Amino acid sequence: MFRLRPALWPTLISLPILVLSLGLGIWQMERREWKRDLLDRIATHRAAAPLTLDELVRGDALRQEYGRVKLAGTFLHDHEFYLAARSLKNDVGLQVVTPLQTDDGRIVLFDRGWIPSNKKDPARRVKGQSAGRVELTGVVRRTQIQRQFAPDNEPGRNIWFHVDVPLMRKMAGASPDPVLDTFFVESDATPNPGGVPIGGQTNLDIPNDHLQYAITWFLIALALIGVYLAYHWENGWLTVAGRTKEKP
Repeated sequence: MFRLRPALWPTLISLPILVLSLGLGIWQMERREWKRDLLDRIATHRAAAPLTLDELVRGDALRQEYGRVKLAGTFLHDHEFYLAARSLKNDVGLQVVTPLQTDDGRIVLFDRGWIPSNKKDPARRVKGQSAGRVELTGVVRRTQIQRQFAPDNEPGRNIWFHVDVPLMRKMAGASPDPVLDTFFVESDATPNPGGVPIGGQTNLDIPNDHLQYAITWFLIALALIGVYLAYHWENGWLTVAGRTKEKP
């Protein structure tokens, strides 16, 4: 039989920390399930045959993120966009995003891949500026939002740090579209003439470490409970089976 007489200040200090630790542990378990669902979807989509653009836009395009899609059309090279501060094998460069006008006139943003900084000028990579109709396969990705502390996009200078699909499509002459404005396509690893841009840059190495994080937060909560009870035992505010700690 336990009897506890909570001390005011230790309780006021410990209780919020305990609630926070338990809450974070539960949140990490929920994140773990979300990540497992995402990884399962990625594996399923990667194993499936590529969709056509019509099949993609008829359903929920964002549910097909990381799935593959086939496109055909003509690149609008005069509307290239450049994602800054992208690296490949420790070399800093740019990611080239080019609008693709499909055979039926729709405009889809296509991330063609990485180029070194010294090849930003299209004149220095003429062979890679595919002219005429092209057929492509790429990976569906959702439009990006600015991360905390990340620099702002500078559309006027064509310097971008995240893919703002609605704005980029508008600048390429496309009309707003409730579906096409939600995603862009990243190129697969098919080599481009001249060697650049280098496609296949989609990061599929997505860790799921949430269980370890959850265990850490639960252990913190358990340790806090132990310290709290030990403090009360040492000060005689906790009795067990009618006994208190003997004081010297």
